[in-house]
Amino acid sequence: MDTIYADFSVSMSEFKKNPAQVLRTAGEKPVAVLNHNRPAFYMVTPALFEALVDELADRGLEKLARQRLALKDTAIEVDVESI
Repeated sequence: MDTIYADFSVSMSEFKKNPAQVLRTAGEKPVAVLNHNRPAFYMVTPALFEALVDELADRGLEKLARQRLALKDTAIEVDVESI
């Protein structure tokens, strides 16, 4: 059995009948659209999608920062005022 990462779920048939109503019912929460009782896809609002993309970008920056912190012993000190 697959894990469903949403508070709301609907069948593919129900979704096809009226996707706008499904979105209104869910509000700002994600919706799992099921095909044969398995998640086929998730429907999310633009605001939630943007938050997910931002989170992924932040994780990429965190990884880069950690890599650079690991190399701080080889850093060269620079006087910003002299530039």
